[in-house]
Amino acid sequence: MKHPFSDVAAFQRDATSLLSRDCRDGEPLKRLHLGLRPVYQVTDPDLVKPILKADETILDKGRMVHKLRSVVGMSSLTISGPENTRRRAAIHEQLRDGLAQHFVPVVTDLYRQVWSRLPEEGVVDAHSFTGPLALRVICSVLFGGGVLTAGDEAALITCVKLVEDDLADSITRVLPALPHRQLAKRRNLRFAMAAMDLVVRRARDNASEQSILRGLRTLGLSDTDLRDEILMLMLAGHHTTGTAGAWILYYLAKDPVLANAVRQEALQACGPDGTLDARRLTRCAVSLNVVKEVLRLYPSSYWFARELKQDHEIAGQPLKRGTSLIISPWQMQRDARFWSDPTEFRLGRDYGGKTYLPFGAGPRACIGIQVAMLELQLLALEFARNMDLEIHSPVPAPLPRPSLTLIPPPILVSGRIHHPHHAREAA
Repeated sequence: MKHPFSDVAAFQRDATSLLSRDCRDGEPLKRLHLGLRPVYQVTDPDLVKPILKADETILDKGRMVHKLRSVVGMSSLTISGPENTRRRAAIHEQLRDGLAQHFVPVVTDLYRQVWSRLPEEGVVDAHSFTGPLALRVICSVLFGGGVLTAGDEAALITCVKLVEDDLADSITRVLPALPHRQLAKRRNLRFAMAAMDLVVRRARDNASEQSILRGLRTLGLSDTDLRDEILMLMLAGHHTTGTAGAWILYYLAKDPVLANAVRQEALQACGPDGTLDARRLTRCAVSLNVVKEVLRLYPSSYWFARELKQDHEIAGQPLKRGTSLIISPWQMQRDARFWSDPTEFRLGRDYGGKTYLPFGAGPRACIGIQVAMLELQLLALEFARNMDLEIHSPVPAPLPRPSLTLIPPPILVSGRIHHPHHAREAA
């Protein structure tokens, strides 16, 4: 018989393997032994939306999510109720009107600054390349293009790096950390919060009308709440697009046919001035499907949790108040019951089903879905159009490493500026 902590070591060592284990037996709720309180993994896709759309008095964010408060405080990620709704509405309002028209030129300009330097870099690790790039993009969305100095961006990148590993450790930890480890975490957090405060205070008065920061300021948030909201959005935006971006470069580098298909699509989406036209992106089905398939195989948020606030029955099983429910996009999106050849990268799949949820589902799905999808599609289009990429690491690539998100393995790529006559000569 398993003891209450028997799955803790496996969860900390490789959560993706644990979450993928024994899911084909038809059991809708699989018991995980991660502590004294009961934890179940939801393996029936028909249960996912009802759970995520349940009334907050029955199912809500619980202790596994509240651990994030040590870093992102009382942000919209960790709070519920009317205040959560109010903050999400303010962010949606900023993103709703004219997102593509405003966002596309800002992001493509950032990408142009980066890909043009790639040949000089030689062989690079794709994630070490796309991670900082994703942070620069999310900073532009948060504050507006040109608001932050290079020093401000560097400070914010340092803040994120300081707290993210400590945050990953806190999520999976059952027993308290040793005193010296707790002291180091508190020191890192104090430094990061102080630096964040300084940058946000400088940026808020200069934020552009289209920035998320300008929308949040209308809510009358305290300086602390504003900083926590910004840090949460930075962490979420950085990881989703930084890790997925690395995999996009991997597939473009290893498959010249795919890269050429995306390149032709990018050329057709360009306006008379040679830049991507936001109005033509809806025709770019290949690049969009590349993004969707990468997010199916490598969902950045590979599990998320809810907690019962009262005794309740789910799938015919009575569950006690305090029970945690884990939903794993990694498991759902790689389950052979729902996907043919689930570990193969294949375009043209149906992404509208119940088991495709890289951003969650329901009214509390990731608030940055639109931004992340557009940012990743632009990355695929810009790099395919302008670069000939080459892979220098093993193919197929090893699986990612579970941490706060799924960290890609070393994906080594190099690139040269694409010239059409080079392609003709190669043919």
